[in-house]
Amino acid sequence: MAAPGRPRLGMFTSGLSSLSQSASDPSSPNVSSPAEQRAGAKANMFQTMRLPTQHVWVCYFDKQAKDQKKAEDGDYHATLEQLDTEIKSVADFWRYENNIPIEQIKMRESIYLFKEGYKPIWEDRRNILGGSWTFRVPKSSGREFWKWIQLMAISETLEGVLEKGDQICGVGLSVRFNSHLISIWHRDASKQKSIDGLLEVVLTSLPEELRPKGPDNYFYKKHSEHAGFKAPPELQAVIDSQKRAQEAAAANAKVQVPAPTEAEASDA
Repeated sequence: MAAPGRPRLGMFTSGLSSLSQSASDPSSPNVSSPAEQRAGAKANMFQTMRLPTQHVWVCYFDKQAKDQKKAEDGDYHATLEQLDTEIKSVADFWRYENNIPIEQIKMRESIYLFKEGYKPIWEDRRNILGGSWTFRVPKSSGREFWKWIQLMAISETLEGVLEKGDQICGVGLSVRFNSHLISIWHRDASKQKSIDGLLEVVLTSLPEELRPKGPDNYFYKKHSEHAGFKAPPELQAVIDSQKRAQEAAAANAKVQVPAPTEAEASDA
């Protein structure tokens, strides 16, 4: 459960149906489809709201240059640019969202919305034990899907389903040939309840037309399982320690079932 007083997704999306009716007014020159009507209604609503967010959020852009090489310290700081954006309210979010040309982001480039203090780098000290859910979304619905995932993040809807001790780091969008890869990052990949809860809240909170059509369209992965992952030595020790603890816990959880006695076998 989210902490009392945190804004939840319903506070950010309430009133959509009535606003959609007004947005469908034929006199509106910019509305020509149900999807655009919903987008216009959402824009009208958010422009009038000033709810503060629980955290400060910042935006990063990763150009992913073709000749990009990993630095000796194991990160991609050279191509990761923090944009001049600071989101502290719904109004801030909408100004940012309205001015990010998602359609102009090129192949293998990425944009991230992360909590202040977190960086969208697997090996970052705050992310290194974490993982992410990734959703493969058609480009035709990618922007709308991305908008909802960002709203779930800043409204604490994602944070609210995490196991105690876990935290949301941020969300990201990466462009591929015919799809967008939209990801949700959290800090502790050892917490299965967090992993399950994140998937459930996404699948139940998204509008029906945006929901993934099957499990082939989403997957979960620990950051340390990516082929390009390389932790600094001092942090690799932390990962190894966590892995040993998980293996020990799994071994202790196994119940040794004794073989049935001769009498028990004869009663069966």
